Amino acid sequence: MYQSKSLSRFSLIAALLLGLILIGVTGYMILEDYSFSEAVYMTIITLSTVGFKEVRELSAAGQWFTSLLIISSFGTFAYGLTLLAQALISGELIEDLKQRSLNKEIENSKDHIILCGFGRNGRRALRKLQAYGQRVLVIENDPQIIDQFLKPEGVLYLEADATDESVLERAGIQRARALVSTLSKDADNLFVIISARTLNQKVRLISRASSESTEKKLRAVGADSVVMPEGVGGGHMASLVMNPDIVEFLEHLSVEGSSDSNLEEVPLAELIGSKASCTLTDLHIRQKTGCTIIGIKDPDGNYQINPDSNALLRPASRLFVLGNADQIKALYQLLGNRAPGESLLES
Repeated sequence: MYQSKSLSRFSLIAALLLGLILIGVTGYMILEDYSFSEAVYMTIITLSTVGFKEVRELSAAGQWFTSLLIISSFGTFAYGLTLLAQALISGELIEDLKQRSLNKEIENSKDHIILCGFGRNGRRALRKLQAYGQRVLVIENDPQIIDQFLKPEGVLYLEADATDESVLERAGIQRARALVSTLSKDADNLFVIISARTLNQKVRLISRASSESTEKKLRAVGADSVVMPEGVGGGHMASLVMNPDIVEFLEHLSVEGSSDSNLEEVPLAELIGSKASCTLTDLHIRQKTGCTIIGIKDPDGNYQINPDSNALLRPASRLFVLGNADQIKALYQLLGNRAPGESLLES
């Protein structure tokens, strides 16, 4: 856990002052036979050096004790003021307060996405996830990258080693929706996936890999999806040679809901509520929103491209919907206006 240096030192000052008060109260009660309230009063006016009159005339021992108490308080206050000045001048106190606020925000995060590593792949992943409006927590151990990219953008981050299991716990892996590991070394990605799967059996895990052998290992230890950037890039270049127009068309499709051609994934359960099954015709999606359903993924993981309008849909199916920005907006308004448990088949 992050330890605030300046706040820790101020806590030490507070502890010293409390200790002086306890010593003063105890000393006056023993040396001068003061009552508790008298001892507290005498200690406070001595430490604060306000110059009020003593409760009673002090004995020689009481005078020596008071002198030592005044000197001790001067030293403690002087030390505290020095620390405060140093913290304010250096900005350390402000940085500590920001870090405490950041830690609190991380502790309260849930259904967020953890992004391990912030290299080129990590940056692309963050931009895409932010376009989706997702809450992302980045784990990065390079302070220069944090200062250059994450802090200026106000991105939630942890300056730590993602391969450390305790760091994943601090990042809220138990509460996270998904984890994406884009570390440069395959061994590190493998360790992250193993740790994450051990800590949360339900979280979706996606990892980068540089070889097919690593891809198999990552899937074996719990990764739901594995991406090889080099392989994807090579395949993309080959497609540009063989089918340039198709590739150009696909590049015009957006999954961010903001362009003229958007592709969205919608769980069928959000459309039909508690209904057991239905057909595409029953949903009337095109009539109500203008969107077109171009594909289906059934509960068994099978895909249907350009499905028949009479195809039977089960609640756990997922629909792939194509539309422009206004049509996608109409689709989400339709979903947002549906009361809990209500089915579009009934509307």
